[in-house]
Amino acid sequence: MNDAIEKHVEARVFLVSAASSGTGKTTVTAALARTLQHQGLRVRLFKTGPDFLDPMLLERASGAQVGSLDVWMVGLEACRAQLAQAMGECDVVLIEGVMGLYDGTPSSFDLARAFGVPVLLVIDAGAMAQTAGALVQGLRDYGPIEVAGVIANRVGSKHHADMVAASLRNVPLLATLAKQVQSLPERHLGLVTPAEVPDLDALLDHLAQQLVFDNAAWARLPLLRLAVPQPAAAIAPSLAGMNIGVARDAAFAFLYPANLACLRALGAQLQFFSPLNNEPVPAHADAVYLPGGYPELHAQTLSEATIWQASIRQAHADHMPIWAECGGMMALADTLLDQAGRTWPMAGVLPGAVMMQARLAGLGPQAMTLPEGVLRGHTFHYSRLETALTPFCVTLKNPSRLAGEAVYCHGSLLASYFHAYFPSCPQAAAALFWKKTRRDSKTTFLGNTSGQIIS
Repeated sequence: MNDAIEKHVEARVFLVSAASSGTGKTTVTAALARTLQHQGLRVRLFKTGPDFLDPMLLERASGAQVGSLDVWMVGLEACRAQLAQAMGECDVVLIEGVMGLYDGTPSSFDLARAFGVPVLLVIDAGAMAQTAGALVQGLRDYGPIEVAGVIANRVGSKHHADMVAASLRNVPLLATLAKQVQSLPERHLGLVTPAEVPDLDALLDHLAQQLVFDNAAWARLPLLRLAVPQPAAAIAPSLAGMNIGVARDAAFAFLYPANLACLRALGAQLQFFSPLNNEPVPAHADAVYLPGGYPELHAQTLSEATIWQASIRQAHADHMPIWAECGGMMALADTLLDQAGRTWPMAGVLPGAVMMQARLAGLGPQAMTLPEGVLRGHTFHYSRLETALTPFCVTLKNPSRLAGEAVYCHGSLLASYFHAYFPSCPQAAAALFWKKTRRDSKTTFLGNTSGQIIS
C-alpha cells in the first residue's frame, strides 16, 4: 500500500509488564486505568495471552470489554486490527502482559516488539531499593525493549520511592503504589471473579487514589503511530439459522467475548442459560456450548440441579451437538471430587470421574486440528478426568508440538480440557456445532478413535 494514502491512528499505548508473575500487574493496570479515567481520558484495556480472570477484573476497572492480544493464539493481523480500532477510539491503550516480560512462546515482549509498543515496567519494590535500577536496565537491555517508565509497587515511604527513582538512570518513575491492606483475592486458577469481591468498585477507586502518579512524566510519554489494516474478509455464515444454548453463570464464566462475537458472525443466535439456577437447555436450541469455569466451587448446587441435568442428558440422547471445554466437561462427568474431598454426582453425560488436585495438571497454548482447520487456544486446570473412553485425538502443544489434551467424542458430545479461541479459525469453530460433523465425517474427524494426533 502507498504510504501517501495509508491511514494511521495515534494514541498512547503501553504494555504493562514485569520481571515475573506476582508483582501486581493486574492491580497496577486497574489502578492506572481508573486514575486516567478520573482525569477525563478514554482508556481501553487488553490482556496478553490466554486468560479469563484478569480481563474480568480489568473490565470492571475500565468499564469496557477487554480483548485478548496474543500473536499466536489471536494472530498478528487480528491483534493489529483490535489495537488499531482501540487507538482510533481512545486516548490511552493499556495492555497487561502475562507472566514475566520474556516468559512464554510467544511472550509479552514478542507482542510489544511486533507493534513497537513501549513498556511500563511494574516492579515489586517491597524488598529492594537501588537494585530496582539494575532490574529495570536488565529487562530493558535483554530484548532490547523500549521502557517508557516504571511503576513501583509495594513502596514503603516517600524516601523509599526516592531511592528507587534515583536508581533508574533516566527511566522515569511514573507512579508508586504503597503496600495495600486489602488486595485482590486469589485462588487456584488466579484472581477470584469480580462478582465475588464485595465493593469491588470502591476497592478499585481506593487503589487509584493510592497511586502516586507523576502527571508531568506521563505528559512526556510518546504517542504510538500504527497503520490501520484493511478490513478482514467477512466470515461465511455457516451457522445461519442455528440457535446455540450457551451456559453462562458463576460456574461457567471462562468465556472469551470474542468467541461469542465469532458465533454471531457465523450467523448463530445465542441463548444463555444458567445451570447453577437449575435452568434447562433452551427449548429451541440446536446445539449447546458449555464453556469453562469453576464447577468445583459449585459442585453441590450443580449436583442438585435436576432440571439442568435432565435437560442436558436429553439433549445428548437427541443427538444435539454439545461442545464442552474444561469446566463444561467436568460438569458432564459422572462425579466430581472437590478440593475438600467430597464427591458429588454430576450430569452423567460423559462416562468418568473428575478429581481436583493440588498440583497443576495442564498449562499452556495448544491447538486442535479439525478437517475445517486448526483451532488455537490453551489449557489451564487443576483437575484430572479418569475415563474408560479412548481419546479420538489430542491437541498439540505450542511450540513443541508434543501431545497435549485428550479430546473425547461420546455420541454427539465433544469434550476436552482444551479452551478454544474461536476466531483463530471460525469455520473449525462452526464445525463443533454441526450435526453433520457428528454424523457424517466418520472417516475423517470422528472416526479416529486411536488416540493419535490429527495434524
